[in-house]
Amino acid sequence: MITRIFLNHPRSVDESYAQHAVFAGGFALRLLLAGGAAAVHAVIPCLFEKTASRMIADMYARTHNRGQN
Repeated sequence: MITRIFLNHPRSVDESYAQHAVFAGGFALRLLLAGGAAAVHAVIPCLFEKTASRMIADMYARTHNRGQN
């Protein structure tokens, strides 16, 4: 049960639990920053015009082939 909960998914992307925690935590932080940029842009359209979309495109590029050897 512990292995299934904590280790199966990290192993499926060729990472240890700690490596996966660092990657996922960084990903979460980037999502928060992208959301903040989008929120500011919603109020002041001349700011952060492409920031959120660029960040999300970068995150997608880093994740879409993970674990597919």
